[in-house]
Amino acid sequence: MQTVNEQLADEAISHSIDLTRYSNSVIRRIIALLNKTDRDLVNQITAALERLPAESFTVERLDALLQSVRQTNAVAYQQVSQLIETELKDLVQYEAAYQYQLFQSTLPVQVSVAAVNVGQVYAAALARPFSISKDGAVPLNEYLKGIEANRAAKIRNAIRMGIVEGEPIDKIVRRIMGTKSLNYADGLMEESRRHVEGMVRTSVSHTADVTRQKFYAENNDLLKGWQFVATLDSRTSITCASLSGKIFPIGSGPRPPRHINCRSTSVPIVKSWKELGIDLPESKASTRASMDGQIAEDITFTKWLRSKPASVQDDILGATRGKLFRANKIEIDKFTDSKGRVISLDQLRKKNAEMFAKAGM
Repeated sequence: MQTVNEQLADEAISHSIDLTRYSNSVIRRIIALLNKTDRDLVNQITAALERLPAESFTVERLDALLQSVRQTNAVAYQQVSQLIETELKDLVQYEAAYQYQLFQSTLPVQVSVAAVNVGQVYAAALARPFSISKDGAVPLNEYLKGIEANRAAKIRNAIRMGIVEGEPIDKIVRRIMGTKSLNYADGLMEESRRHVEGMVRTSVSHTADVTRQKFYAENNDLLKGWQFVATLDSRTSITCASLSGKIFPIGSGPRPPRHINCRSTSVPIVKSWKELGIDLPESKASTRASMDGQIAEDITFTKWLRSKPASVQDDILGATRGKLFRANKIEIDKFTDSKGRVISLDQLRKKNAEMFAKAGM
């Protein structure tokens, strides 16, 4: 029989996969929005360059002609920012409710579990810095504001370089848009999309973890700390691999995400009956799980997935890759990417409701 802490660790990995799928759904909507805007941008850039002969080029004239381009870009990223902020607000509400139900369904007996203030958690998620590179960290709200300005500057610099080098208009546009033969993956716009994808994944991870940490703090009387859990495979960063399995006091420690596209998560460590001051033998404590304070061992994603039935493996990997996985012919670090399965928050809520119903909640 699993301990409570082993059950919570097991669920954390499954939940992390669901949050990746949720990130995929947000990314797809944002990319669809940017694709529509990019067509307008290309047309505006082409028209601007046609009105700016190389012999009359000045920085001032270029900036004047690119005014509509900057405005279109700004509006697009304002819409992106609004979409992300709306999603993150909903995510805080979802994650707070999920953690509350998870505790109530996992602990062997009914205990008092405190909920978090969703508004306060969302404000904390926006204000709290999260790691973006080895050079430092910024608050989420500042990170969102910097995306649009960065893209506009790159477009402007690409145009300036093309004009100075005497390149034809179509070559300048290809540098920005990319080439059809490479599915436009070689253009500046694709670079911006990858930047947005990483930002969305990291923002979702950051917001979910801030919510969890606030929940842990509200229930500090039940917990003796939290555990850093990394998705251990060949894509795991050295930083996350070195932290995986380590225990930290509530309210301290290096929290995930540790970098862009970080897949690590956090798991609460519940106290034993003895540590809670309850005189109750572990052998009679529960028909579901032991509450002896034993901490789950640090496991790889591969080991976790191999412990699951074929239906779960196929759900995560797909039927074909699931068969290959069971035949030991697949690299598990390919289990998900930006084109993987998507899931909305409403679908997550429905899935969780079914899970908790089976647990008797």
